[in-house]
Amino acid sequence: MAMLVSVLGIGLLIAGVVFALMLYLTRALFAEKRLLAVTQTAREAAPETGLLAEGGASRVASERLLEQVAQWRALLGGKASPELRRRLALAGYRQQRQAEVFLAARLVLPLLLILLVSLLAREMNFLYLVLAGLGGYFAPEMWLNQAIVARRERIRLSLPDALDLLAICVEAGLGLDQAVLRVSQELALSHPDLAQELLQVHHEQRAGKPRLEAWRQLAERVPVSSIQSFVNMLVQTDRFGTPISRTLNVFSEALRTQRRQQAEELAAKTTIKLVFPLVLFIFPSIFIVTAVPAIITLMKGFSRLH
Repeated sequence: MAMLVSVLGIGLLIAGVVFALMLYLTRALFAEKRLLAVTQTAREAAPETGLLAEGGASRVASERLLEQVAQWRALLGGKASPELRRRLALAGYRQQRQAEVFLAARLVLPLLLILLVSLLAREMNFLYLVLAGLGGYFAPEMWLNQAIVARRERIRLSLPDALDLLAICVEAGLGLDQAVLRVSQELALSHPDLAQELLQVHHEQRAGKPRLEAWRQLAERVPVSSIQSFVNMLVQTDRFGTPISRTLNVFSEALRTQRRQQAEELAAKTTIKLVFPLVLFIFPSIFIVTAVPAIITLMKGFSRLH
């Protein structure tokens, strides 16, 4: 009974917090809509310098909502550690508000799962509540690890295309820094992860960081073997004065050859991997379809002899 009362108390607390946040969000959206209506004439006259673009109301309201969530989280303790921000940056999330969203999810999700289990379970079991709380707490961590791995794979697959564009830009007469900026703009839609990293390299160089150091920082942010080989190639090219366009073409072709060999290796392993489902599932079915009728016929024949 005491556990049921505590679960109901937690549920009422969560419902109250969600209701208060929804009221705040509704009030913020109403205020921003009124501001949009008042400034409609000015924004139509100068849309590029308007105070709020399309979707600005929801964006401002979400920012205010995140501020409120950060304040609630600060009261309960915990903050975004440098290690967490580094891992979020590896997954492509570099803004402060994204760290706040992650921490809020890690705080609220266990409570929501505990409430859901308490409502759906027929019998109140403390073990189920503990498992729900632990699952809700570790689910954001598992998602973050998966996001980091997926982003690294996307960058690895998009690198040959970026190198081809980079070689074309260099052969057309652009310097390496201008070529990197141009490639990041061209790949913004097809390969946004790699475009974001190349744009980060460009911004670091404009801020005064040496070129080789900016590229080494890229290799640290994206621990992919092809990226590290590419950075080492740039270091060697800058040291020995090798033509950058020829080096880029050779490296891009080597990457494509490596990817083709990996695909051929996976295709060769397919034959061995098919043995187990054949033996366990397909061969018994074939045996039942082909041999069992003959066995039944033989059994009937032998029964007639007796």
